[in-house]
Amino acid sequence: MGSNFSKYTACFWTTEQQQDRPVPEVQDVENEDNNEGSDLLPFHEFTFGQLKNATSGFAAENIVSEHGEKAPNVVYKGKLENQMRIAVKRFNRSAWPDVLQFVTEARSVGQLRNQRLANLLGCCCEGEERLLVAEYMPNDTLAKHLFHWETQPMKWAMRLRVALHLAQALEYCTIKGRALYHDLNAYRVLFDDEYNPRLSCFGLMKNSRDGKSYSTNLAFTPPEYLRTGRVTPESVTYSFGTLLLDLLSGKHIPPSHALDLIRNRNLPMLTDSCLEGQFTNDEGTELLRLASRCLQSEPGERPIPKSLVTALIPPQKDLEVPSHVLMDIPHDNAAAPLSPLGEACQRMDLTVLHEVVEKLGYKDDDGTETELSFQMWTNQMQETLNSKKKGDAAFQRKDFKTAIDRYTRFIEVGTMVSPTIYARRSLSYLINNMPEEALTDALQAQIIYPVWHIASYLQAVSLIALGRDREARMALKEGTSLETKMNTDK
Repeated sequence: MGSNFSKYTACFWTTEQQQDRPVPEVQDVENEDNNEGSDLLPFHEFTFGQLKNATSGFAAENIVSEHGEKAPNVVYKGKLENQMRIAVKRFNRSAWPDVLQFVTEARSVGQLRNQRLANLLGCCCEGEERLLVAEYMPNDTLAKHLFHWETQPMKWAMRLRVALHLAQALEYCTIKGRALYHDLNAYRVLFDDEYNPRLSCFGLMKNSRDGKSYSTNLAFTPPEYLRTGRVTPESVTYSFGTLLLDLLSGKHIPPSHALDLIRNRNLPMLTDSCLEGQFTNDEGTELLRLASRCLQSEPGERPIPKSLVTALIPPQKDLEVPSHVLMDIPHDNAAAPLSPLGEACQRMDLTVLHEVVEKLGYKDDDGTETELSFQMWTNQMQETLNSKKKGDAAFQRKDFKTAIDRYTRFIEVGTMVSPTIYARRSLSYLINNMPEEALTDALQAQIIYPVWHIASYLQAVSLIALGRDREARMALKEGTSLETKMNTDK
């Protein structure tokens, strides 16, 4: 960006007509429901057991929320039996005491289907448990990419795309009667597999029936909310204005401070120095003008989402460039190739898989061997240990029917939990042409040990045998990622 900021000085106190210029083609937000919804199941009420299994017992390794376990409502990543990745928000036990109100709200939000949203897939309401289930967005938040980047800052063209996608999400929600969004901030903007920005559906519901709508610093809270405690559509626009400031500055600047900088003509402080040369003064002026309109103290003077979309379409750049390219992220197709084990699983080479599982032994069982030997003095444990030993011997000599029988006896006792035994029985089922049973055991192994690549690979082979190729590819990709991480951490 150039050093001449004189063009900014008058733009915040006058209304100007936009210059006529070609308008890039954009998708019709109002009619986008079916574009993404065709791949999503209708809103579904899950059981607590399903979500517990999907998140490996709400394992700490699966927490993805900003403050980890300390957050009042924790978000976990998980995986359903059909390999679909999900995000599960588990509310604290005092939240949403009214079951009907929670389910009614969730169902309403769950009717929304749009490619600008991380859509709500379902909920769970059992006893005191209240959970929401949404599409999982694997590539972090806007806050991470904007404020805590590691290799390079977000480009100007990508920042404009984020602003437009967010405005389109808000316009869609408004059209569908869900204009209120609680605590809109950079942590609510998520990035999908293709690094396209999406708005989290969780903000369309409060954190509880009577919970606060804003958890951020009061300096970023709409002034009318401080007076009334109520969120309005105009409050959402105000929060959108703070996000525009974030995108322009690369910092989380309080609105009052930003307005002071404008009045004092200290405008270089409002622009990210990392964006030098990426946009003109006129382009910066347009975004600052729009932000200042959103931050008007009088709610009625703020633009509606449709106006935000209209204002953000003309400045868009590099429309034909995929988001992952703008973010300088290699596409999935360019990801690391499969390991030799992954390739063996892809071609369903069960001999190689047997050799690997046999060689691993019980190294990946955390404390199982020690605990078994400690309890050997009881008759039941002695019998259980014998079942395990006989199962291992049968597995080694490739007598897989006997292995299934002996491992089943061990599992049915229920005294000890071993991911390796589930993995061995899963492979034994595969060799005996029982892929459904093999998949169940592979999933159980992953519930016990969420980051075990062997469990993912066994799921992949089971899914290939069942003809579920798309899900198998996802499991292979996950197995490769986990195996790579394991080798890196050694």
